[in-house]
Parts: sequence; structure tokens; C-alpha cells
Amino acid sequence: MGRKSTISRLAPGVRKYVEKLLREDRLTLDEMIADLQAKYPELARSGELPSKYSMQRYGAGFAEFTARQREFRTMANTFVSEFGEDMGDKTGELLAQMVTTVCTNAAMGAQERDDLTIKEVGDLSRAARAAMETRTLSQRERLAAEEAGRQKLLEEQRAKLDAMGSKGGVTEDTKRAIREALGIV
Repeated sequence: MGRKSTISRLAPGVRKYVEKLLREDRLTLDEMIADLQAKYPELARSGELPSKYSMQRYGAGFAEFTARQREFRTMANTFVSEFGEDMGDKTGELLAQMVTTVCTNAAMGAQERDDLTIKEVGDLSRAARAAMETRTLSQRERLAAEEAGRQKLLEEQRAKLDAMGSKGGVTEDTKRAIREALGIV
């Protein structure tokens, strides 16, 4: 297994700044290095700032990650435009699919290497389990929402039947038959 990137070993604040520079994509690698040297002179003196090569490698992975995030955001925006803001279970399904896709990509990437460690196998197993739990949770939430909606509708119908009285020729036998048919006895 390869060693950790120079950038991932930086202090969180410095790493966030590097990622901000990469995300903005307005400076060349040399300009980014110069900017980092000016902003963090103590790291430049100690030799802890990343090299141009490590910035390039980290930038490639970071670009892939942000591209994937943009794809997910675009999909979510498409769902919102198609199904409206209140799309509940559609969002859950999309999230479950995203988690599954990420886990599958990680597993396929790991499969291409022959030097998987026990820790990596465990991490992939936990990720797969989390993906399955996400799908199950989405289903449970959808069923709970449907049941809550059904109960609310039955309560409203019960209240309307109770408020009806005997107006309009509706007898108590008719109301009882309606309650039985709706299951709101």
C-alpha cells in the first residue's frame, strides 16, 4: 500500500486552503506553490509544503472527486426539477444509489490490486453494509411516511363523519357502514 500524500498529512487548515486553491482552478501549480510559501512561510522553511508533483497528483484525485460530486448534485437538481421540492422517497433512493455507487467503485478499484490488506477488506465490507442499510432505511422511511399519511387521512375522515350528524339523510347505520368500509371503527 502506498504512503499517505504530503497534502493529506498537512494540518487541516492548510489542507483546506490547498483544496480551495484546487477548487478555484485559477492558478498554475507554480503559482499555487508560491502562494503557499507566502501564506505559510514556517512550513516552507521546514520543508513540509507539498512539491509541485504532489500537488499535481493530489489535484488529479481531487478533481475526480469534485467531478463526481458535481454529477451527484446535477442528478439531485434534475430530480427536484422533475418531481418538485418535496420528493421524499426519491431523495432517499438517490442517496442509496450514490452510496452504492461509491462502494462499488471502491471495491472495483481494490479488486484491481493484488495487495489488499485485511483492514481494506474490512473497510469495504463495512461500506457495503452501510450501503445496504441506507437502502433499507430509505424503504422503512417510505413505509412509515405512507402509514402516517394513511393514519392522518383516517383521522380526518373519522372527524368528518362524527361532525356530520344526521344532516342530508345520512343515518347512523350508513355512517357505521362507511366507518367499517374505511377501517375507522
